[in-house]
Amino acid sequence: VLDQVAADPGIRLSDVDVLTADERARVVERWNDSDLPVSPDSVVELFEERAAWSPDAIAVEAGERGEHALTYGELSAEAARLARRLVRAGVGPECRVAVVAERSVALVVSLVAVAMAGGVFVPVDPEYPADRVAFLLADSDPAVVLCTTATRDAVPTETGPEETVAPGAPALITASPPGRTTRRARRVVVVDDPAVAQEVASYASGPLGISERLAPLTADNAAYVIYTSGSTGVPKGVAVPHHGLRNVVEDNILRYRLGGDSRVLQLVSPSFDVSMADIWPALCAGSRLVLAPPKLDASGDELTRLMRARRVTHLATTPTYLLQMDADELPELRLLIVGGEPMPPAARRRWQRGRALYVQYGVTEATIISTVSAVRHDRDGTTPIGGPIANTRVYALDPALRPVPVGVPGELYVTGAGVARGYLGRSALSAERFVASPFGTGERMYRTGDVVRWTSEGELVFAGRADAQVKVRGHRIEPGEIEAALAGCPGVREAVAMVREDTPGRRRLIGYAAADPRAVDGRTVRAYAAGVLPEHMVPTAVVVLDALPLTANGKLDRAALPAPDFAERVSGREPRTETERILCDLFAKMLRLDRVGADDGFFELGGDSISSMQLVSRARRAGLVMTPRHVFEEKTPERLAAVVEAAATGRERAPADIGVGDVPWTPVMRAFGERATGHRFAQWTTVGAPAGLGTDVLAAGLGALLDTHAMLRARAVPGHPGLVVGEPGSAHAEDQVARVDAADAADDDLDGVAGRAAREAVERLDPRSGVMAQAVWVDAGPARTGRIVLVLHHLVVDGVSWRILLPDLRAACEAVAAGRAPELDPVGTSFRRWAHLLADQARTEQRVAELDDWVSLLGEHQRPLGSRDLDPAVDTARTLRRRSWTLRPERAATLVGRTPAAFHCGVREVLLATLAGAVAHWRPETAAGLLVEVEGHGRAPLEGVDLSRTVGWFTDAHPVRLAVTAVDLDDAMAGGPAAGTLMKAVKEQIRAVPGDGLGHQLLRRLNPATAPVLAAAPTARIGFNYLGRFDAGTAGAVGDWQQAGAEAVGGSTDPDLPAMHAVEGLAVVRDTPEGPELTVTLTHPRQLLDAADVERLGRTWVRMLDGLAAHTEGPAAGGHTPSDFHLLDLEQDEVDQFEAIAAELEEGLSR
Repeated sequence: VLDQVAADPGIRLSDVDVLTADERARVVERWNDSDLPVSPDSVVELFEERAAWSPDAIAVEAGERGEHALTYGELSAEAARLARRLVRAGVGPECRVAVVAERSVALVVSLVAVAMAGGVFVPVDPEYPADRVAFLLADSDPAVVLCTTATRDAVPTETGPEETVAPGAPALITASPPGRTTRRARRVVVVDDPAVAQEVASYASGPLGISERLAPLTADNAAYVIYTSGSTGVPKGVAVPHHGLRNVVEDNILRYRLGGDSRVLQLVSPSFDVSMADIWPALCAGSRLVLAPPKLDASGDELTRLMRARRVTHLATTPTYLLQMDADELPELRLLIVGGEPMPPAARRRWQRGRALYVQYGVTEATIISTVSAVRHDRDGTTPIGGPIANTRVYALDPALRPVPVGVPGELYVTGAGVARGYLGRSALSAERFVASPFGTGERMYRTGDVVRWTSEGELVFAGRADAQVKVRGHRIEPGEIEAALAGCPGVREAVAMVREDTPGRRRLIGYAAADPRAVDGRTVRAYAAGVLPEHMVPTAVVVLDALPLTANGKLDRAALPAPDFAERVSGREPRTETERILCDLFAKMLRLDRVGADDGFFELGGDSISSMQLVSRARRAGLVMTPRHVFEEKTPERLAAVVEAAATGRERAPADIGVGDVPWTPVMRAFGERATGHRFAQWTTVGAPAGLGTDVLAAGLGALLDTHAMLRARAVPGHPGLVVGEPGSAHAEDQVARVDAADAADDDLDGVAGRAAREAVERLDPRSGVMAQAVWVDAGPARTGRIVLVLHHLVVDGVSWRILLPDLRAACEAVAAGRAPELDPVGTSFRRWAHLLADQARTEQRVAELDDWVSLLGEHQRPLGSRDLDPAVDTARTLRRRSWTLRPERAATLVGRTPAAFHCGVREVLLATLAGAVAHWRPETAAGLLVEVEGHGRAPLEGVDLSRTVGWFTDAHPVRLAVTAVDLDDAMAGGPAAGTLMKAVKEQIRAVPGDGLGHQLLRRLNPATAPVLAAAPTARIGFNYLGRFDAGTAGAVGDWQQAGAEAVGGSTDPDLPAMHAVEGLAVVRDTPEGPELTVTLTHPRQLLDAADVERLGRTWVRMLDGLAAHTEGPAAGGHTPSDFHLLDLEQDEVDQFEAIAAELEEGLSR
């Protein structure tokens, strides 16, 4: 050091190198001497060699007894056939294939097939929330999605048509430009569908020749893309090349002595990269890959039984699982690998006896594994994470990227064969984390963010994090992604997440939300986050604060964030049975609380997946047999008591909220008034009826619906602004069921018969007598599928309710047909309670405070769109005219898939933006601020409310003001940049409504003090409703309980009902075998607007949609807007500048 200062007295302190030449050589070179020759063969070639060498050896087995198994020869043959089908579909190097499957033999076949075809494997866990699955598929943009019949429902319908083509049919997937695999029509292949399986079986089963692939497969081609937690609020895909995977396989086979007598347990989800280190080394070494059941209850007992039964020799897992197991019960386990979290010394010593124990460290961005330490028997204290694996170098560096001395903490950088290509489609983030190495020409290093220090023996010890990333339950988690999910909950202004260890040894992920505690509670926010995040990323608890605490200089004061008070959440009743008492005591001891009530939730009181396993172990010792999955699903002592073996059977619980009594009109009911009680105001749906159904079965099924869903027993009272709901059993289902004899009707005529039956059933509705439902069995004879028509008065049903009622009706009818009493799931919050809650909400200070904002939004009165204003006496439902337009499938696929993903919004925003542009082009005077009343489902989350199974008319509407004066509308219709400008501008204005949007109708209809103010304000001339996305009615043969034909969904109204708007815009997406079909409809009173005039508006709307779709196809389409960044105060020009910088970085990296 002194020599450096003497040689250059002006040297900065930060530039002084504190290492001697020998010390530098030791940490940079000697401890990184990891060179190992690796053959250029890919993992595909290694596997094929192994299959040829020992074709009769078991390659993979699944099932509790290993009953589902394939030999190496069988696996190679099945994968080769599927690979050839993928190649024919356009799959080759750099072409991504998503696999949405549970851990199964089918998943392994798919993985190997994708690799054989040269494609890029993208695993997607079907257990993830639907929004996350949709995001992963949209972001990875796979050409093909492979799934099974068991996971088909997890694949979003917009992903593409299902693959059931016949052999010899042309491939529908076109080639892509180099560098980015983008498909116009993504295919969904259900690998175990009989038709698909038959077609795949027609392909050759031998290894694929080089010429059969679309392009040569090289070591630099991507092998897979794995998604990890993202600091920006969304997951990020890591693209890993073949040479990195090949290097890990070589290292693992040699280090862990994998061979033909090895049995490797594959336990983790395939969506985690660790699964690749289980699967590929085993298959390339000729070992037996043992798949744990996809729904394995990973308690110690279950895992031990599985490993003993399958004679597992090699296991990689986290220490958490091992703490629940007995090491002495697994004599055949000869090698154990742990990672992800520290292992307590006592457990380490126990598991070392009689077997080799290794500690692994790795990150997805450096191909799974970077360092390994063979744990020595004579070592106490913290176990090192070891030194680099083959062809890998690791450095502990200071902020200036200089090596730190032994024992001094530094940030860990990894370079060598395992460094990934980068983050998919995120060049700026890739440039930040994958940096140039100062130790090798042209090399890149990955900056892990982990802090480590060297030991004197040349091994690394983990010492913490250099950034905000945390590790919980063995998973690396970016708090930013959790915070974005929490902040997305309606009513939450901003959010933060952190790991707390308020109890020694118990680390919990806790969320904090800034919101009004009177309107939003922690349970609601946590439930919202659970709907968008994987289970391991959901906070144990969410604490709602008026505001997040700040330091004196305005930064978040993490130290001032309060610990969650789980004891405060205990509110449940006392236990009633001995089993409930035992469980309440176990909960309390496990969670260190004084008491727990019988209906208190385990996870709401601070439990997590780890403590749930401990709870199961303690329960077993108390004589109660259950699994961690029971805890996760049932949550409370009361519900758990019903599933454990010691629980009493047959006990029924009376729901506290049964929805009986007076139901005040909700805002939408008040908007229609007494006119809504007419019998013709109805909706219906038609499904296939099992042959020989019988009116007695249908009546019993309908009776179960009437008893379960209170609003179906409602009765309208003349002159009274409300409904009255009777007790269960007060509605007589047998009087509301009819049969139509259609035995002589042709198959093609059955839907017409059902349509006529529906309209006749509408005439039998009588709301004032409490007849809100009618069910009709269209009997097509004893050997043919008939039809069931269910007709309901609109006062008691909406679009979301049908998704509850149809499965319930099916379950009830099937139970009756099988000789069982129908038992439908209970309803959470009744519609009656919801209606009273709305009335209470309308008078709260929070809602009343929104009044000025709503008045400001409504602005000044606008000119009529037609020759005059609406006249309720003249412009009625009888006078309405309707015109529809259907977009081409390729345009529709873009608008409901790529466009929302590109602009970070929903389909509703896409439709509204184009409608606003169309109206402004049609009536230029509206461009400065068009008022549109937007209809929604109305099921806003309120405190303590569960509407997931509640049936009723929840519909809500609120106005938005949409100004498009800054948009060149002709350019937008032509697909130019203005289409993106229009999209972003309207998206921001839609999100700028006061509160959650519910307040307008609450103040307008339910608050006598504020109602006159809003009644005098301007009203929207345009209405809009996006009906959502549905499966198209089945053409041709209809199966039991499938929606049927053109009459699958229908409705009617009283012809004298006044029209609500001068123009109503409707949109619906129907999923057909050819892809999504987008239909837009305009409805208008015929005496108010000329049909030709409305035709011009409709065609302009379609042109706007076409233009936006064309714009989306361009490379510059999309981008964020200020509302995407909840915690930042940004203008659109600032967002555009940031994205321009990112684009420049991406362009520079691609050169």
